Amino acid sequence: MTALPVLPRDDFERRLQELSPEPLDEATRNALFTHYEELRRWAPRLALIGPGTAADVLERHFGESLAALALLPPRPPAGGGNAEGGGELVDVGSGAGFPGLVIAAARPLWRVTLIEARQRKWAFLMSVARRAALSCRCLNARVGDPLPEGVPARVDVVTARAIRLPAEDLGLLLSRLTFAGRALLWAGDAAPDLPPGHVARTALRLPGSERRRIVEVRRAPREPGRP
Repeated sequence: MTALPVLPRDDFERRLQELSPEPLDEATRNALFTHYEELRRWAPRLALIGPGTAADVLERHFGESLAALALLPPRPPAGGGNAEGGGELVDVGSGAGFPGLVIAAARPLWRVTLIEARQRKWAFLMSVARRAALSCRCLNARVGDPLPEGVPARVDVVTARAIRLPAEDLGLLLSRLTFAGRALLWAGDAAPDLPPGHVARTALRLPGSERRRIVEVRRAPREPGRP
């Protein structure tokens, strides 16, 4: 297991702001510091992050998650995925909360659903959400056919950072996307496996890495004359 260092709150907030593509308000900073403290408390007894990234947990995990804010508007799209008209975001394989908990903290107007198959990591997500007063939904489930109960019927954004979904499972989630919906996948050099009828492009190169990027997946444009 991995032990994480004690960080003074001022130092944590300063370094986090340097990594963020936008200013972080007090509520977001409070939630993210709570996330880090819970991560530090749980990490010695639960494999939440790899030992090779413990020294740069802020840059590698928090920073790579915050990078997605440049691709997510603070306000969800009008007429979004849920019945109240707000935007729905589903994070798959949420694990230690990257990027799902970070997005939930920084984008409070979005409705965020976290999906984690491993029960102990799901318990960690529940603990952070409760202590940080985040309203995200945490599902202890595995993506497959059929999709687990609790996945919204209409989704604006799907995110996945710590898991590489088979094309057929990813396709099940993408079938829930709204017309303008998209998936944001954290990836290296290898292209993600996509279901038929979808295309990918590099939306963002992650800072500090020549290989890692966020890939945006959308439905492929229809060919002229085809229904």
